[in-house]
Amino acid sequence: MSELSKTPEPPYYAVIFTSRRAPEHEGYGEMADRMVQLADGQPGFLGIESVREGAIGITVSYWDSVEAIDCWRKHVEHREAQRRGRTEWYDEYAVRIARVERARSFDREEE
Repeated sequence: MSELSKTPEPPYYAVIFTSRRAPEHEGYGEMADRMVQLADGQPGFLGIESVREGAIGITVSYWDSVEAIDCWRKHVEHREAQRRGRTEWYDEYAVRIARVERARSFDREEE
């Protein structure tokens, strides 16, 4: 991803997914792309930002409510991605959910 998410005024929620990918990860890229596409169509989805350096990756998705996060977590295709993540693609991961209370941004092109 090359753009920052344009989130609304807080409050909203951030799901922070930090992972260490396994050496063998066939099919990972396709599934990751599908999850971004699928999340983008989910009610309450506000945006996503993702970076990876070597095996370590951090993805932050933004949501308007914890209910929207729970629906996404339970989505059937997302559940399959979670299963494959545990069995094939990740050596470890952590999921953290935070409420965004304040936010500031800067965009040189908008100045």
